[in-house]
Amino acid sequence: MRPSDPSGASSVEREVIVLAGGDAFRPRLVRPLVTGAQVIAADGGLALAAGLGLAVDLVVGDLDSVDPTQLADAARAGTRIERHPVDKDRTDLAIALDAAAADGPARVTVIGGHGGRLDHLLAGTMLLASPAYASLSITALMGPAIVTVIHDAAHLAGEPGELLSLVPVHGMVTGVTTRGLRFPLTDGELPAGSSRGVSNVFTDPIAHVRRSAGVLLAIQPGEPAPTDHDRPDDDPDDVADDDGVARR
Repeated sequence: MRPSDPSGASSVEREVIVLAGGDAFRPRLVRPLVTGAQVIAADGGLALAAGLGLAVDLVVGDLDSVDPTQLADAARAGTRIERHPVDKDRTDLAIALDAAAADGPARVTVIGGHGGRLDHLLAGTMLLASPAYASLSITALMGPAIVTVIHDAAHLAGEPGELLSLVPVHGMVTGVTTRGLRFPLTDGELPAGSSRGVSNVFTDPIAHVRRSAGVLLAIQPGEPAPTDHDRPDDDPDDVADDDGVARR
């Protein structure tokens, strides 16, 4: 898999990498994105920097999970440290995204953020799609998964046969049109809480996704698409409606 290239990103020149920590990463997904980027570590995300060969510009958070030795080394290297109270009403990732957004529009790559806790995973993923960060073009690398926030349109790079799910967040998403997927949509609707966009499949190396209103999370889970034999609930009568969405 390769990271996505959201459409309209040519107007966003500033590159920011946010190291969220919490899980393993795949350097082959990250290397093409790091040159010249501002690097912000959210607390324990600082631990990812050495493995990625990154010099961190800013560390933010309550610093309760960062390695003290790594923090001291970073400070000696000129990294700015911004310590926040432990008793706070925002996560360290939110503080890091605030810092990324403070200087205006940017293309942001978030690395990490899974951490094995469901509450952190859900809150962190929803946070990426917050209206507060609409000025940011955000892609998150969470373990094997790539999560792209779509406020307008995106060109998503993948391998034919790779899974892609389109998940509506913060309300109804309308005017959804896709190309390069097994089940295309044309001016479709994805209501909040709907599973209609789950487990689509790349048919082309680039999938094009556009919406008129609302916010989508495009999730490439990093697992091979199941074959028909792998689907226990497959039915030979499964068909795709005129709107291209599979029905059972």
